[in-house]
Amino acid sequence: MGLFMAFCRRAAKLARLLRYGTFRAGLRHRVAASLENMPVMRSLQVRAVIDAGANIGQFSLLMRHLHPDAVIHAFQPFPSAAAVFSRLFAADASTHLYRHALGAVSGTADLHVSRRPDSSSLLPIGENQTVFAPGTEEVGVVAVPVRRLDEVLNSLPRPSLLKIDVQGGELALLEGAERLSPWLDHVYVELSFRQFYQGQPLADEIIDHLRRRGCRLAGIGGTARDAQGLIVQTDLLFSRLTSQ
Repeated sequence: MGLFMAFCRRAAKLARLLRYGTFRAGLRHRVAASLENMPVMRSLQVRAVIDAGANIGQFSLLMRHLHPDAVIHAFQPFPSAAAVFSRLFAADASTHLYRHALGAVSGTADLHVSRRPDSSSLLPIGENQTVFAPGTEEVGVVAVPVRRLDEVLNSLPRPSLLKIDVQGGELALLEGAERLSPWLDHVYVELSFRQFYQGQPLADEIIDHLRRRGCRLAGIGGTARDAQGLIVQTDLLFSRLTSQ
């Protein structure tokens, strides 16, 4: 029954993707837009998107469909994923790819490469991660460039959205975005209630950081549950209390 339900979900998602030209173009590059984020994203009005942890472009593809005139700044340090993203958006002059990670300090850092590349992190992969998601164990380490976000971008069209999916590096990324913070109207971030990566800040720390910078919780995206049914990760949308 479980395999059948998974097949049905994949078939239903494929049917939805095939309805739109933007998503069909993604499928030609074997990139499926992250439709699970559509309910919380389609209500936003944004002119700029920062896709931190862009992987192969699933979220950027969704945002390009929802906001065809927005500028997109995408960050992906892992070479093979960045190559797919680059091919996908090769003809899109308003999408810009930066092949480095984001953190609190600019420099170079070790990227702990997961067997499933989208689970790679600047933090060592912990036992909780491999138990929760078998097949995501570390298979190598590569050195990657790291930049502060506010050294790469110093302003944005408004309203703007910062999406963060960086496998435990959320707080470091936000600390490296302090000077850009006044330009950010929305932050959409994957948060964990359990430590999947060594030294990973948990949800309460990220929520407190954003609250102290004038952001309120405005929506909930997808959630992930463990084998016991407990929610261990969720995507939360934060918005500024007063947007210009």
